[in-house]
Amino acid sequence: MQLSIVICSYNRASYIGDALTSLYEQTSGLECFEAIVVDNNSSDNTPAVFKAWRESHPNGNFTYTTETQQGASYARNTGAKLSKGAWLCFMDDDAVATKDYVSNIIRHIQDQPFIVGFGGRIIPKYIPEQPKWMSYYVSSLVGNFDYAPSACAFENGKYPLESNMIVSKAIYEQIGGFNTALPGVVGTLRIGGEGKELFFKILALGHTIYYDPSICVHHVVEVKKLTSEYMYRVASGIGRGERTRTKQISNKAYLLKITEYLFKLGASVILGLKYALQGTPAKSWPVIQFRIDALKGLLNY
Repeated sequence: MQLSIVICSYNRASYIGDALTSLYEQTSGLECFEAIVVDNNSSDNTPAVFKAWRESHPNGNFTYTTETQQGASYARNTGAKLSKGAWLCFMDDDAVATKDYVSNIIRHIQDQPFIVGFGGRIIPKYIPEQPKWMSYYVSSLVGNFDYAPSACAFENGKYPLESNMIVSKAIYEQIGGFNTALPGVVGTLRIGGEGKELFFKILALGHTIYYDPSICVHHVVEVKKLTSEYMYRVASGIGRGERTRTKQISNKAYLLKITEYLFKLGASVILGLKYALQGTPAKSWPVIQFRIDALKGLLNY
């Protein structure tokens, strides 16, 4: 089997069925991939939803398992250990893959046999609609990702997002999988950056990471959940993850990251003023707040 798709799930019973159905209906057919759902301590009816879905979709290789240690890194590592494919694809439980998602992944692997990691496009699916205060810069917090209009190599330290990334299992095992010191969401606390660290380790080995916009998923964003508390948790989680990641490197790396975040905060103030002058003041404060919250997480404030 060439491809294993790992879907880590935490209380997404309302959406996991759509994610699985989008894989079930792939133009590639079901014989060239497997899908592994890793339930990461869901307290909703995710197990029953998967069981009912599987009974009505009996074909293909779709399995369900659990990981009791909270955090996406633990769950992804569990899925990877159970996988049979030569390649690992990580997709979110509230994402919907386009019809040719698997076909385009396999094509990318076949066209560039020297690659070890790549990722694709993520399009937010706002429910019911995109809020007026949402801007391009803030939308990254809800998974918006569109690096380039055509396939290319990532440059300047850029990398795929966790909800749509693919790595060879061999390189994944070589670097030790996801760093569980960056677990993702644990209760109300978020320590992010697990995907960033994984790809930085791959880059450090001399490999190039690629982007292909044809490898695309739509990511559900419930606007009612985009509260200030939620946005703080996500943004501060980015900073908290960078604090953990850089401190594992050196104190100098951490201090350089603080300098970078201060610069980005200054840039966000300028950007906020620009939005106000352009007649879209609703976008001004959120872009500044994003950088304030990220800096708080970095400083462990």
